[in-house]
Amino acid sequence: MKRPKQSDRVPPTPSALAVPSYHRILVKHGLIEKTLSIPDAYKVFMKVGADPEVQKLRRKVEHGSKIKHVPALYLATAMALQGMTKPELEALKLRIEKKAAIS
Repeated sequence: MKRPKQSDRVPPTPSALAVPSYHRILVKHGLIEKTLSIPDAYKVFMKVGADPEVQKLRRKVEHGSKIKHVPALYLATAMALQGMTKPELEALKLRIEKKAAIS
């Protein structure tokens, strides 16, 4: 199989590189809008990580063999979010919005 040359690859856009991974993770799962500022996205990410359902899923992911060498919190949270169904993500979004309204 012929490998593509380095020059054939399309370089990533600078705007995609400028956004932190936690922002991209939350946008991908529909928990925030793409236009939300980075500091606000970080606050939402911390709330998502503190959610009991996400913590339970994250613990399952962390004990799996795939992530033993990767201690990154954002990766474990991203994998936990991937394991959630659409209704579970909607419920999570509602819980986060309710917490934001209380604060």
